[in-house]
Amino acid sequence: MVEKKSAPASQGTKNELVFNKKNYQLLLISIAIVVVGFILMIGTTDIYDFRKTLLAPMVVLFGFGFGVYAILKK
Repeated sequence: MVEKKSAPASQGTKNELVFNKKNYQLLLISIAIVVVGFILMIGTTDIYDFRKTLLAPMVVLFGFGFGVYAILKK
């Protein structure tokens, strides 16, 4: 019978991350932007304040969009 020699599993495999360092930095920045947006939403001022109804949601959406960019950046 012919015996098959199998190569060790660790041979030829590299421990590479899915993203590089720049992608992770951009992801952390996008998370910080989203957190700032949610912080802008809190408070005891008028519920129809410009900051709560327009500025904060735009900041959060920008943070999510920046996160998508950070993921797709090659």
